[in-house]
Amino acid sequence: MDLKNYIKECLDRVDRALDVYLPAEDSLPASLHKAMRYSVFAGGKRIRPVLMIAACEAVGGDAEQVLPAACAMEMIHTYSLIHDDLPAMDDDDFRRGRPTNHRVFGEATAILAGDALLTEAFVLLSDAQLNGRVPAEIRCRVLHTIARCAGSQGMVGGQVVDMESEGRSIDFPTLEYIHTRKTGALILAAIQAGALLGGADEAALAALTRYGEASGLAFQIADDILDVVGDQAVIGKDVGSDQARGKATYVALLGLEEARGRARELRDLGVAALASLGTPAEPLRRIAHYIVDRSS
Repeated sequence: MDLKNYIKECLDRVDRALDVYLPAEDSLPASLHKAMRYSVFAGGKRIRPVLMIAACEAVGGDAEQVLPAACAMEMIHTYSLIHDDLPAMDDDDFRRGRPTNHRVFGEATAILAGDALLTEAFVLLSDAQLNGRVPAEIRCRVLHTIARCAGSQGMVGGQVVDMESEGRSIDFPTLEYIHTRKTGALILAAIQAGALLGGADEAALAALTRYGEASGLAFQIADDILDVVGDQAVIGKDVGSDQARGKATYVALLGLEEARGRARELRDLGVAALASLGTPAEPLRRIAHYIVDRSS
């Protein structure tokens, strides 16, 4: 398969759906909706929606069935980036090669844009008409999975421990706690939600969960590496900012080469977990390699 074409097809499908699901820029309050759309359509990789679609298809599901949830996942991810860039947290000036949301719209509107995206995500996930083909029990499991991975036991909790660890010497379990939650949790949730919406049985869900756990951690390690060796023009954000803030990263704790080795090890574990799913899981295998080898 051609992974580049597969990802482009998924991106096009998700972007069209996001354009429909998000409030129009000229609908009141226009300033808020403009800020929401500014960050959602800033050119992200959409890796979480792509993974959700690929997980759905890996168990024989229909990609159209996961589009509302895939768009909801991208809204949640985008809200987290808007808030992460704020002066109270990472105080970043650029995201995806463009000025960050608060630099364009001001801090108050940026906070509210993030709040609105998080809330609109759950409007999408709970919309009975949009998700009418999905049994109510599965919709509830998907809602629970995504909410848990986005909250204090997932992404938000990881962000808090990440901030508390800045400038401090931490041990390896704390580093893994941060990475598996701050970044890994939403990636895992995307894969689990895709599997559930695709009709996975418990064995397939377990296999995809193992893949998601490994891939989510590998993704963050790759980000840590790119912060050291990446090209700012390619990755679209400040390089070296993690080190400047004394952030807890795999590179800081283990060194560059060991971090690369750990990312490759996790990639291989994730790919091995897909053995029972056969050819339909091939996009997920290719994505695992892309996650580790990417340059942005």
